[in-house]
Amino acid sequence: MGLKYLYLPSGVKAGTAYGVMPNSADADFDDFTRNSTASRIGKNGFIESVGSNVPRLDYSDSSCPSLLLEPQRINDLQRSQEFDNAYWTKYQTSVSANSYISPDGTLNSDKLIEDNSNSIHQLGRAIGYNSGTTYTVSLFAKSSNRNLEIAAGNTNTFPAKAIFDLSNGTVLSSTLGNSSIENYGNGWYRCIITATALATATTNINFGLTNGSTLSYAGDGVSFIELFGAMREQGSFPTSYIPTFGSDVTRSADIAGGTGDLSDTFNSLEGVLYIKTSALSNDLSERRFGLSDGTSSNVIRIGYTSVSNRIIAVVYNGSNQAVMTYTSSDITQNSKIAVKYKQNDFALWVNGVERSTDTSGSVFSENTLNSLDFNIGGGSHFYSKTKDVRVYNTALTDIDLEELTSWDSFRAMAEGQNYVIE
Repeated sequence: MGLKYLYLPSGVKAGTAYGVMPNSADADFDDFTRNSTASRIGKNGFIESVGSNVPRLDYSDSSCPSLLLEPQRINDLQRSQEFDNAYWTKYQTSVSANSYISPDGTLNSDKLIEDNSNSIHQLGRAIGYNSGTTYTVSLFAKSSNRNLEIAAGNTNTFPAKAIFDLSNGTVLSSTLGNSSIENYGNGWYRCIITATALATATTNINFGLTNGSTLSYAGDGVSFIELFGAMREQGSFPTSYIPTFGSDVTRSADIAGGTGDLSDTFNSLEGVLYIKTSALSNDLSERRFGLSDGTSSNVIRIGYTSVSNRIIAVVYNGSNQAVMTYTSSDITQNSKIAVKYKQNDFALWVNGVERSTDTSGSVFSENTLNSLDFNIGGGSHFYSKTKDVRVYNTALTDIDLEELTSWDSFRAMAEGQNYVIE
């Protein structure tokens, strides 16, 4: 089929994510930077720390890793896993420290135990909000027989609260914000709420026990929830866990540099650019990955746009030669995306189906295209989880493109087409 370039997340070192094919240093994504440590989900399913400038191979969604690229974020809850500390105020509760194995695989989660008062049972922390700023609050929780409420402010300041069912992994109720829950295994769930502050003020973030959906009840003095990894970050979606131990902590952005000069590998006259990837969020920001001459003047790019769940492919050589789009059901799920390019013959394929074509446009002069980059044009970093990148030096047939981009399973196909599986 003319495969000339292959990247699969595998080998890494500080500053480099190694390519697989061709067998050359030019196949590697070099100049990778992230000026801080960061966390990932390792092979063992636990949260792990990765050193500064080391690309993260994340196993959060399968046994095959993804290259995880995230924007900069700050966790400003300053005792993210020390709930017995005086930083947190307890209301009709007590905390037993280091009582259970947490999502990082060590004995360091804290037990929040209700007393026998007929009241609310929670702990909290006063924190400031800025009007018009979007925040995401998250917490890992595990329960025996109680559920969790996160009340991240009040209706005048930060209108977001939700009750999470820690037995079934569902959101029981949500008020004035977006809420979600993620399964981290072994009974642990990450509970998440997002909203935009309505005023500049200080108010409490509270994490509380609920009896079913009941907030105020007569406690039994023994029921509890295990807590770990509290975060508040500015942004419209949660990112990987940032531990804190007494101060705000910043995780720097992942900046993946481009490959070396592969002009002898790529065919500028015809070919296919392919990526298997998932966006971190549907936040309507522009994110670009592509094949180019090292500038923004000659580019084949795949990306996301300011339109909800929109995938875009652009061929540009001084002007747009082909612009093809497809609105996915959910760009945060893995998609197989391919762009075919050839004189007057362009096509966008997503998950086994040809989604858009263009039959009028020019390609590039010979030996123009020479590198791949996760930030085509600068300032539009392709924050994502990427599992596979390929470049073919021929414009593949429709049968080949269907095979290349087909779903991995019947369930993936059905969900990608919004079918209901009964």
